[in-house]
Amino acid sequence: MADRVLRGSRLGAVSYETDRNHDLAPRQLVRYVSPNGYEFEVPFATDAEPPATWESPQGGIGRRVDGVAPEPKKTKPPRTHWDMLLERRTVSELEELLTERLELLRERRAEIA
Repeated sequence: MADRVLRGSRLGAVSYETDRNHDLAPRQLVRYVSPNGYEFEVPFATDAEPPATWESPQGGIGRRVDGVAPEPKKTKPPRTHWDMLLERRTVSELEELLTERLELLRERRAEIA
């Protein structure tokens, strides 16, 4: 009989303890607003540092209403093939290689013709 009582009772998802005779931790409510204008509150402990952004229940990322902007992440500028090539060789070395390869191509074309 005990297994029938627990079936469907969301075991582990719901606490069956009452809040009577318990002091809850002090909390602070932090308001967030999503890009589509939906405002929502998230409870945090008073000693916790609330994050600048929080995922909205309606989708998207909400920002804090009190105006604390998130710190931008430091990103490296994208490196191109040319940048990586210049890390290995100088422009004069590249010009020298180019002239050598062009001479080889001209010799091959002269042999074919």
